[in-house]
Amino acid sequence: MTEPLIQAVKLCKRYGDGQPIDVLVDLDLQVEAGETVAIVGQSGAGKSTLLHMLGTLDQPTSGKVIFDGVDIFGLREHEQATLRNREVGFIFQFHHLLPDFTALENVMMPALIRGIGRGEAEPHARAVLDRVGLRARLTHKPGELSGGEQQRVAVARAVALSPRVVLADEPTGNLDPVTGAEVQRLLMELNREHHITLVIVTHNETFAASAHRILRLENGQLH
Repeated sequence: MTEPLIQAVKLCKRYGDGQPIDVLVDLDLQVEAGETVAIVGQSGAGKSTLLHMLGTLDQPTSGKVIFDGVDIFGLREHEQATLRNREVGFIFQFHHLLPDFTALENVMMPALIRGIGRGEAEPHARAVLDRVGLRARLTHKPGELSGGEQQRVAVARAVALSPRVVLADEPTGNLDPVTGAEVQRLLMELNREHHITLVIVTHNETFAASAHRILRLENGQLH
């Protein structure tokens, strides 16, 4: 029996000293390779905090996150950065595109950071943007794109290097229902076609229902 791709073990996150707030309390999570998991819960429950810790963007107060058998918080900072670049794609509610770069350049950026030459990175980025329906918008900067187009660029950037997992934090939360449904459909197609593992934080019940599992974060734990 294979080990889960991602495991959170007794994960705790506490903020503050005088009157500390425990956001996550002995939280356990297992995500299988190729699975889609939706995490729901009230605002402020710690959903984004959990997602950030799964991707090493935040540190737990205690506990472990194990990725493919490796305790990621036992890695050095540069090793965590390498893990993020090679294995993890991030999608946020607010796309976080680089405003001075075109859609094509934004999608190429993770490859360039990895050290892949432009000659190899550019054709691949073009193909990914074509896959998300943006063939005609390659040279447009984020300010020249609609909200839905910007989010599709963000999706393309997240999956451009074929990560094993995509962590998506309210990826449709800032979009109108029609555009949000398009982004949802795109992510689920990428999961089916490329076996990309998805962990999605969402308030969108329809989006959550399309996942293999729905977990609710309450009182610092998943149910």
